[in-house]
Amino acid sequence: MGRFHPHPDGTIHEHDHDHDRRDVGDHSGYAETGESRVSVLEDILSENDRIAAANRADFAEAGLWSVNVMSSPGAGKTTLLKRTLVALSGQLRIGVLEGDIATSLDADELDGFGAHIALVNTSNGFGGECHLDAVMVRSGLGRLPLGRLDLLLIENVGNLVCPAEFDVGQHARAMVYAVTEGEEKPLKYPVMFRSTDVVVVNKIDLLPHLDFDLDKFLANLEAVNPGVKVIQASARTGEGVDEWCDWLRHSHRSA
Repeated sequence: MGRFHPHPDGTIHEHDHDHDRRDVGDHSGYAETGESRVSVLEDILSENDRIAAANRADFAEAGLWSVNVMSSPGAGKTTLLKRTLVALSGQLRIGVLEGDIATSLDADELDGFGAHIALVNTSNGFGGECHLDAVMVRSGLGRLPLGRLDLLLIENVGNLVCPAEFDVGQHARAMVYAVTEGEEKPLKYPVMFRSTDVVVVNKIDLLPHLDFDLDKFLANLEAVNPGVKVIQASARTGEGVDEWCDWLRHSHRSA
């Protein structure tokens, strides 16, 4: 998965090919420090990608498949993962790397469902208050028995911006989106919605109580990520969880 940058016409171009310099955005407005800022950011992103490749190599050696699970805060990632651990118990050996700015609340909630859990608090990392990066993920891998896992679920920090830009070594990206967030989000946060392999549209049990146009959201999503897999679900009631778990099983078998 490449990086993205906007063009003047508003389109966003994905980089799957190498350049002599990394695309880190337009810093021309910083007359005195622009070049230095670009150089520093290029170094940071290049180092992140090097560590992500090392993570990916460790996953390959262990024979496991990994998913970077992203969303805004409160979209329902942890509740969905709890349902997932119950549904896949006895079928796949699962590890969860739990990323949170602070506290162990989400990791504690997932404990006791048969998965191996490693917590990474991000507040001390570069930009760490808003995302996991490859180095942070690597710091947590040593606390997981990778060789005895089939599936690693990486629960990223709740944020619709930075997590999509940082490769952590995952094989796939999944996004949990709540219908309470509004139909326009794919257009406002295109990098996130374009970077994902599957979108779980969560909290559909609330649709009767919301002024939310599901068809409009799906059209907006199709505009930025044509053909992306969509699963309509309610982590609270369990609706759609079987389809999500089927996607995980199929993706794991196909890896």
